[in-house]
Amino acid sequence: MKTLSISKTLSAAVVALGIVAAGSAAAQEPTIRVGTVSGPDAEVWQVVQKVAKRNGLNVKVVEFNDYVQPNAALDAGDLDANSFQHQPYLDSQVKQRGYKMVSVGYTYISPLGIYSAKLKSPKDLPQGAKVAVPNDPSNENRALLLLAAQGVIKLKPGVGTNGVNATALDVAENPKKLKIVELDAAQLARSLPDVGAAVINTNYALAAGMQPTKDAIALEDIHSPYANIIVVRTQDKDKPWVKKLVAAYQSEEVRQFMKAQYKGAMVPSF
Repeated sequence: MKTLSISKTLSAAVVALGIVAAGSAAAQEPTIRVGTVSGPDAEVWQVVQKVAKRNGLNVKVVEFNDYVQPNAALDAGDLDANSFQHQPYLDSQVKQRGYKMVSVGYTYISPLGIYSAKLKSPKDLPQGAKVAVPNDPSNENRALLLLAAQGVIKLKPGVGTNGVNATALDVAENPKKLKIVELDAAQLARSLPDVGAAVINTNYALAAGMQPTKDAIALEDIHSPYANIIVVRTQDKDKPWVKKLVAAYQSEEVRQFMKAQYKGAMVPSF
């Protein structure tokens, strides 16, 4: 009877130690703090959080209401990663503030699109047609890059990339003599009856009842420089958790959530 009691005691001790060890291991798992902006970005990260958890990675989502604080918080070490910006914005922040940060993976793009009330393709634009583009520097640059990618214009060398925004004055070749009309971005959808085509931001296209993936006659490439990215400090880019975090975002579950929830407003870039 004594032997049996000792055996039971030892078994109970082993089980207890196992529970403590498991609890300690769980407690020691790092929690990765990811900064993003409130709204759709944060909603997507709630899905990413669940996928990551199943794969052994704890993710805490920290929401911001502006585009300045997420990089400042990452630089200060208050975050481990952030996800709200595209590469040109990161490049400008690195240049202006000296941040040591890098992109480690694509997330999504809200694609700029070319829309027309009359045409099926940008190549169908007739001689002398008017093409409306946003008049703010960043989006006009995107619009001109998209028109150039479609082969209807060519830009001067060295503009449009590397932080140099192109304007209508930087069109080097315009074989159809298209007339570039610069308008406030919010007015572009209304201009469609009066122009051959207009390059419109996704949010304004949706507000006008158009769905980018169905109604645009051309869209930015999903790996455009303006696709959003996951960013970490340069010193962390090769850490194992980074690969897990990117894999969780670039999962099929997240892809399907975006497609179902946002109807072309957010197109997966992975």
